[in-house]
Amino acid sequence: MHFVDAKGILTTSGGHCGMNIYRGCSHGCIYCDSRSKCYQFTHKFEDIEVKQNAPELLEKALRSRRRRCMIGTGAMSDPYMHCEEQLRLTRKCLEIILRYGFGAAIQTKSDRILLDIDLLEEINRSTKCVVQMTLTTYDDALCRILEPNVCNTKRRIEVLEEMQKRGIPTIVWLTPVLPFINDTEKNIAAILNECVRVGVKGVIDFGMGLTLREGDREYYYAALDKYFPGMKEQYIRRYGDSYVLPSPRAKELTDLFHRICARGGMLSTPDECFGFMQEFPERTEQLSLFDET
Repeated sequence: MHFVDAKGILTTSGGHCGMNIYRGCSHGCIYCDSRSKCYQFTHKFEDIEVKQNAPELLEKALRSRRRRCMIGTGAMSDPYMHCEEQLRLTRKCLEIILRYGFGAAIQTKSDRILLDIDLLEEINRSTKCVVQMTLTTYDDALCRILEPNVCNTKRRIEVLEEMQKRGIPTIVWLTPVLPFINDTEKNIAAILNECVRVGVKGVIDFGMGLTLREGDREYYYAALDKYFPGMKEQYIRRYGDSYVLPSPRAKELTDLFHRICARGGMLSTPDECFGFMQEFPERTEQLSLFDET
């Protein structure tokens, strides 16, 4: 990893704020879109760029904001990679979010988020905290191939269960669904039934498929050659250089998805899930010293 002083930390869109404390990732997921050339990495993806002044930038930004909102993190780089154990920058930023009375929406694949469950619970009591967990495959052996340097799906479900015990709402990203690999009814049903069991609030699906673009595609195809010989050629014959690669089973998988979500009372469209995550409680019982007068 290497350290930089960033110029800013928050991006704003539609009243929702997002931040990425790190750039790059050490999880090694074979399908990661963040590897794409459009993001203009000037260093190796696994050489994590650490925005060492992120807490200071965040405090400055939140101090000057007139309206509170949800602060999202994890969209481009997991906030709980291996380096977070040593650096604890995510925790420092969460402490600032709590201090200034903002909410947090955190996306991760890692059980390291449990290191901060006390803080997440406190944010949720004060305003609102939503934990998002990506789940792709229920099979442990396949998970080790697709997402080699992070805890498996069963462990992530345990994390969701711990969040539920603390009253922290959770959202699951059921994406990507890789054609000919994890696009089976058995896999999708196993994940969704566990989501119902542990009380997940909603599940995000973007059409039961995968997206590939320059940079990401080459890395993914190299992984296919290594672990699934002959499958790259199957992809090329079916999809060419398409950006969106829907599973051949997309319709039946989507039908199954909506049936289980409806039966379990889970939100099941991206609009519903994002709407829930971005909605900030207008007034809380506990008022901080930073309330406007």
